[in-house]
Amino acid sequence: MRRRLSICFAATPVLLLNLTQNPARSVNRVTILVDAFGKPSALKMDWGFSAFVEYEGKRVLFDTGNNAEIFAHNVKALGIDLTPLDFVVISHRHGDHTAGLHHLLKINPGVRIYAPNDEHFGGPTPVNFYRRSAPSLPTYMRYFGGTPPENVPHGSAWKDARITQVNKLTEAAPNFRLIPTISQVQGTMELPELSLSIQTPKGQVILAGCSHPGIEKILGGVSAVDARFRLIFGGFHLVTAPEAEIERVAVALRDRWKVEGVAPGHCTGEPTFATLQRVFDGKYHYAGLGAAIELP
Repeated sequence: MRRRLSICFAATPVLLLNLTQNPARSVNRVTILVDAFGKPSALKMDWGFSAFVEYEGKRVLFDTGNNAEIFAHNVKALGIDLTPLDFVVISHRHGDHTAGLHHLLKINPGVRIYAPNDEHFGGPTPVNFYRRSAPSLPTYMRYFGGTPPENVPHGSAWKDARITQVNKLTEAAPNFRLIPTISQVQGTMELPELSLSIQTPKGQVILAGCSHPGIEKILGGVSAVDARFRLIFGGFHLVTAPEAEIERVAVALRDRWKVEGVAPGHCTGEPTFATLQRVFDGKYHYAGLGAAIELP
C-alpha cells in the first residue's frame, strides 16, 4: 500500500496553501476548498464539498460547502479571490453544498450561478398547482380568491442571486458543459443534480457534487459528446454502499467507461477510497482538503 501511495502522490502534484493567483501564469487545476479529510494545514475540515476550477483562463467555483464561515476561512487561507469568477455551479440543493453561497454573495453579489432545475432555487410555481379550479367553492376557499395571477414566483433563500436553472446539457462557456441528471435512487428519488464537464484535448474532466443519480448515469449524460473520460472529481455517493456494489462501480468505471483517473472526495466513502485506489492504482489522485490537482 505504501508503494502505491508514493506512486500516486508522485504522479499527482498536490499544493497546500499559497495559491494566490499570478496573472502572468495560466494554470489548469482543481483546488479542493471544502472536504472532511486532508493533510494537516491551516484549513478547516467540514462535511461538504467545494472546489475551485482554473482552466484556460476561466475561473469557476463548484459548490460552496456546508458552512459559510468555514468556506470563507478556507478561501482566504488558500489565497483565492472569488470576485472575478466566470460563473458558479451548485450541484444540488443539499446544505453541505450550498451554505457558502451566503458568503459568496456578500463579496460577489452579481456572479452568475448555475443550479439544477429545482424549485429550491426559485423559478415559477407550476400553474396547474393553482389554476385547476372548482367554481362551486366559495371565494374564500379558492386560490387567490378565484382570480390567480399570471405567474407566482417560487421562493428561494437566494432570491436576489442571478441563478440560471439548467434542465438540459448546456455549454456554460467554451470547454465547460453542465450535465443535468435526476436521481431515481431510493432516498433521493427525483432529486435533480448538476455536474460539470471540462473539455480538455485528452478527454473530459468531470466534477460531481454527490452523484446521487449514480456516477455512471452522469457519465452517460455526456458520453455522446466525448466518450474519453480523463479524470473524475468529487463525491461518488457510495459512503453506505455494500462492498459488492463499490467493487462493481470501481471496475465499471475502469473497464466499461474507460475512465483514466479518479480524484474522489466527500461522500465517496473510505471503503470506496481504498477500492478505487486498488483498482486504479497509479491513476488514483489524492484530492483531500487543500489539494490542487493539475489538469491535462
